[in-house]
Amino acid sequence: MNATAKSTLVATACLIAIPIYAQQDLSNVEIETVPVADDLYMLIGEGGNIGLSVGDDGALIIDTQFAPLSERIQAAVNAAGGGEVELVINTHWHGDHTGGNPEFGNAGAFIMAHANVRARLETADDANPAGFPNLTYPDRVRLDWNGDEVDLIHVPPAHTDGDTVVHFTSLNAVHMGDTFFNGVYPFIDVDSGGSFDGLIAAGERVLGLANDQTRIIPGHGPLASRADLEEWIGILSTIRDRFQSLIDDGLDADQILAAGVTSEWDDAMGGGFMSPENFTRLAVQSLMQ
Repeated sequence: MNATAKSTLVATACLIAIPIYAQQDLSNVEIETVPVADDLYMLIGEGGNIGLSVGDDGALIIDTQFAPLSERIQAAVNAAGGGEVELVINTHWHGDHTGGNPEFGNAGAFIMAHANVRARLETADDANPAGFPNLTYPDRVRLDWNGDEVDLIHVPPAHTDGDTVVHFTSLNAVHMGDTFFNGVYPFIDVDSGGSFDGLIAAGERVLGLANDQTRIIPGHGPLASRADLEEWIGILSTIRDRFQSLIDDGLDADQILAAGVTSEWDDAMGGGFMSPENFTRLAVQSLMQ
């Protein structure tokens, strides 16, 4: 890839990434609580889906959405029987998943995440030490929490370089963060070390943990089953192989976009955060690196 093409792809990636941090008017956002398993819920508001575990050890939440929603998130936790949040786990560093960290941190919650999450939060433009993880890990951690063994599994670079998948082993449930955008094209944050190959590998790893009864909380989109994830990964794997074949033939990003590789899925999967063009450009950039 020549320097001009690379510069264009990098500039495109930067422009695409900007909206993920843009906080629009959140005053009318309501938090919806979706049961997942016994004392485990998915909270839907604005931003990434939140996982909630309640029980004797206290409320555990996975991701915190945006700061202005923190009181409403805490109210939803209370309504589910959780009380004050004791533990926060971040699946990655993006602001729609960590924006509420300082509020929960200041209220006394302990925050955990992969080491790369803290490193990126520390250098963010709006860095706030109250929201930094108190404990980081390089690979994986097992927690005994609310009667379940909860595995925090760092996957190799996928959506970002700091992704964690959270496996509630006894409850047969998984929170995948943004390694799974249920039903739509994913955002591969190449500027944060993301990888198209890694994203597919992360999904395949979760498929290996799951069975037909597993409930999967995606970073974005509705609660999912193993079959939903398997279908999504199958589509991405097919697209990936087609992209790679065209790259091997010497085509650049514009030519690959013109080839319409994703066209058969665009109507169904192109209506999310990532348009077919933006998805194609970031996926191709990742494969060309």
